[in-house]
Amino acid sequence: MDSQTSQSSQPSQPPHTFQVDLRGLVDLLSHHLYSSPKVYLRELLQNAVDAITARRAEQPDAPARVRLFAEAGALRVEDTGVGLTEADVHDLLATIGRSSKRAEGLEAARSDFLGQFGIGLLACFVVAERIRVVSRSARTPNAAPVEWTASDDGSYTVRTLPHEARPEPGTTVHLVARAGATEWLTPARVLTLARDFGALLPYDVRVGDEAVTDLPAPWDRSYPSPANRRVALARHCHELFGFTPLDSIELSVPLAGIRGVAYVLPSAVSPAQRASHRVHLKGMLLTERAEQLLPDWAFFVRCVLDTDSLRPTASRESLYEDETLAAVRDALGERIRSWLTGLAAGDPERLSAFLAVHYLGVKSLARHDKEMLRTMLPWLPFETTDGRLSLEEFAQRHPVVHFTRTVEEYRQVAPIASAQGIGVVNGGYTYDSELVEALPSVRPGTVVAELDADTVTAHLDAVDPADELALSGFLAAARAKLDPLGCDVVLRAFHPLSVPALHLDDREARHEQARAAAEEGADDLWAGILGSLRGSAPRARLVLNHLNPLIRRISSLGDPELIGTATESLYGQALLMAQRPLRPADTALLNRSFIGLLEWATHGEADPGSGSGSGSDSDTAGGGH
Repeated sequence: MDSQTSQSSQPSQPPHTFQVDLRGLVDLLSHHLYSSPKVYLRELLQNAVDAITARRAEQPDAPARVRLFAEAGALRVEDTGVGLTEADVHDLLATIGRSSKRAEGLEAARSDFLGQFGIGLLACFVVAERIRVVSRSARTPNAAPVEWTASDDGSYTVRTLPHEARPEPGTTVHLVARAGATEWLTPARVLTLARDFGALLPYDVRVGDEAVTDLPAPWDRSYPSPANRRVALARHCHELFGFTPLDSIELSVPLAGIRGVAYVLPSAVSPAQRASHRVHLKGMLLTERAEQLLPDWAFFVRCVLDTDSLRPTASRESLYEDETLAAVRDALGERIRSWLTGLAAGDPERLSAFLAVHYLGVKSLARHDKEMLRTMLPWLPFETTDGRLSLEEFAQRHPVVHFTRTVEEYRQVAPIASAQGIGVVNGGYTYDSELVEALPSVRPGTVVAELDADTVTAHLDAVDPADELALSGFLAAARAKLDPLGCDVVLRAFHPLSVPALHLDDREARHEQARAAAEEGADDLWAGILGSLRGSAPRARLVLNHLNPLIRRISSLGDPELIGTATESLYGQALLMAQRPLRPADTALLNRSFIGLLEWATHGEADPGSGSGSGSDSDTAGGGH
């Protein structure tokens, strides 16, 4: 209690204020907040446009002009805006972070302003060592013009000027380039930046005598015909993005104040590639790299639009992720979806041209949108054993739509399945297996089944039991040879006759093979863990084609060693035909069987004292061949 009394009896200290290192703050802006020094011109245009907007809120007939003059490392920007009084200058320009949009009397018009964060003029120090502002207030007609001059060391001066220094209300900003930044204030650079940032601004903006604004926006102009409109928009796309679009999609979300156009890319892009779009905020270019504007599936378009409702981040170079942006994203996605369904209903040629390039994007959309899947069924292409077809056409041909989940599985079984009359869709490409599985939901009665080794084997003709019994010795030797590899041997009759053997497995079998291989090379502890995971997964199988002449000759061999070598060769050839990745054991087997066949092929001509085997072995080998 005494301590508290003692502390409270001490005289209070005057409050202190933060001190701002302006040069350090400018360095922070230039290296971390803004992507490029060019934003200084956007801030100047923004301040001028906001000042005009504020004046017109009180004086609707006030002039609306912005003029920029660049020469010899200096820039002058004049506007006919609301202007500033001496009190405004001290309160606003000299207080970092305070915005005139919060000033009394301007709040009612705030929704029409571009800026919100009060950084504004400070950004000019990124390219200028000195800023001079001369302003005259439109709200106080008899007030004298006021001059504010600031340096990048944080110092500034304020003085009043004679009336003739600024006869009309408005503001003039003078910049003097800092060392190394002169290029940003050249006439050509200023004109380029002003047109890039301000082409859609609602007021008369010029650099010297060169017009900056180009209104109305291309998507708001009237054209003699739809064909003329497409040509004009295609030209605009080429000027803006550097490509001629496959098509253009007009974007309009009145509730969000959005107008613009989406241009369809003429070449395929990866779905993982983030699309960048150009967004204008009340006519001012906000960003060229808006990535969250559209749903992820709409990666096949590039957008340019103007909005008055989306919220910018502090740097005003990207969009703030909020509920408004989420709603706009959904609305724009719906517009692109409507364009697709419109093509399907009324312009199949343009739809086919689009799908030839961007079918992956539509498949991405159709995964989550049953109506889109139903609409696109006759158009979306899939790789099948009947050729490249839509799921609709494929389902009409086959009572059961079989599919594989990987490209490797498809390549393994497609030739054989096709010969047996089994229709198979390659579901190994992006989104394809998901779409096949969703088929019954939009096409009732369709039967969809994943193709596995058992299904393929079941469709192959069984061999006459007497024939298989006669070959029991051969089959036993072949099975003994492949058993260490986790592969069974079965005998079937199938087409095409040219295929001597078929290697069949499924994912469970491959997982078991990988587990066994890992267990074999692991230490005792890890091998024990892997061994405990051993299950009853189906084994791979080598299906020998009893109709193939080579298999008939091999099955007549009597030498177990030669049967083993031939079986290894058939196994290796079947693996290669299936385009399966080879394990180290498979590679060793291929090498071993190749050398073994060479030895048997040349044994008859070898010196009797060299090699192994006897004359009867040579006769057997010859008989086998």
